Amino acid sequence: MTENAVSRKLGIIQEKGAMLSADIASIIGVRPETVSRWNQGKAYPQRDKEHILLELEYVVDLLSDFYEPGEARLWLFSRQKLLDGQRPSDLIHMGDTDQVLAVINQLRDGVYL
Repeated sequence: MTENAVSRKLGIIQEKGAMLSADIASIIGVRPETVSRWNQGKAYPQRDKEHILLELEYVVDLLSDFYEPGEARLWLFSRQKLLDGQRPSDLIHMGDTDQVLAVINQLRDGVYL
């Protein structure tokens, strides 16, 4: 199988975020089979789904600076105080990644409110 840009992004998410295809699919809003087809190069995400995929990859990459992969996954799917009890995964799904990035920046800077 020839690796393409989308499959490389998926690989980063899976490696640095300990995420399965079902996890990724849940955040992006597609079926796990769709993520598998993207990974195999049999299909490519529509523009809106591609945007969410790229946002997710960016967030996971930032989280990998201070969390182990399993911890990053749990952080994404857990309610966070700094997000008023919202889950980062839900915000990314809804296209509100900026809120998640603001909290990650606070974590990176060691600011715990």
